[in-house]
Amino acid sequence: MSKDKEIVVTAFVGPSGTGKSHRAHMVAKNKGIEYIIDDAILIHNNKLIAGTSAKRANTKIESVKRALFSVEGQAEEMKAAIKSKKPKSILILGTSDEMVQKIVNNLELPPISETIYIQDVSSPQEIELARSVRMSEGKHVIPVPTFEIKKDFSGYLLDPLQIFRWRGKGTTPFMTEKSIIRPTFSYLGNYTISDNVLRTIIEYISKDVEGIYKIQKIKIENYPDGMVAYIEVTLEYGHNLRVIMKELKEKAKKEIDKLTAMNVLDIQITAKGLHIPGEDKE
Repeated sequence: MSKDKEIVVTAFVGPSGTGKSHRAHMVAKNKGIEYIIDDAILIHNNKLIAGTSAKRANTKIESVKRALFSVEGQAEEMKAAIKSKKPKSILILGTSDEMVQKIVNNLELPPISETIYIQDVSSPQEIELARSVRMSEGKHVIPVPTFEIKKDFSGYLLDPLQIFRWRGKGTTPFMTEKSIIRPTFSYLGNYTISDNVLRTIIEYISKDVEGIYKIQKIKIENYPDGMVAYIEVTLEYGHNLRVIMKELKEKAKKEIDKLTAMNVLDIQITAKGLHIPGEDKE
């Protein structure tokens, strides 16, 4: 990749576990930066554009290599993605100035124009709290709601902070989630996607399915290779039952896959009520 001078590279530096990923979007927004490179992935508008999270590595050493784009073929893939997207600005996260410089070199990006340190945007108390959570619970933050965990890692996100903000029917949700995870190599155990997140997605999707009056109940069952959702709905009178069920099932599966990368084994929908417009009864 040629060192395109149009790309403005900004570094965001702080020791591991001090809250960089948690604040990455805030820093990018304040600086008007379009893309973020963190944890070996390229992020744009809260969406994962390219790369695979370094936290999926089997060992900490391999994780560091991936974060530096030192694994064979990894840098080439990322350079191709950057070339395709043609970003004007990129924020690169790293634990040290040296780490960010290695990423810049491996991706053949232009020189760093500015370096922002975690202490510039976080108080000592906030940094200490982030360190405490990292040390005691092994939790890491990835600043995207979509994380490639389908099949081999289905169901392994832990407590997404917020899945979206919805401003009304017919509008696009504004993604603000940061995914809290434990890496594959963590000795503290597995990480999972909160069932409440999946329920929220399904409830949101139902608002755009004509013929559904309301969602009565949602039950999520998680399995090693994916999840099954059981949905009970109240329908509007005068709509085709099969058409409604098919549309809700397809949209729910698509959005769960898109927003969480969960492997959806099945979505089972049951009509439990009928709403007659103009009447206050079901």
